[in-house]
Amino acid sequence: MSIFQIRRKTNGAILWTGSANDAATALDAMAREAGYPDFAALPENIRAAGVEAAELDLKN
Repeated sequence: MSIFQIRRKTNGAILWTGSANDAATALDAMAREAGYPDFAALPENIRAAGVEAAELDLKN
C-alpha cells in the first residue's frame, strides 16, 4: 500500500490523505469516509469540479 493525497483541482484543497493500493481505491476510500459508498456516488458537482489523487513520496 502507498499513501495518497486527494486534492481539489480548482483550489488545491486537501480532501483526504490515507493509504490505498492505487489512486482509484484512494478515491473510493475518501468517498466512504465522507459517507458515500464509493467515488461514483459523490454528488456530481464535487466530481465535476475535479479531484486528483497523488501518491506521496515519503522516502528521504
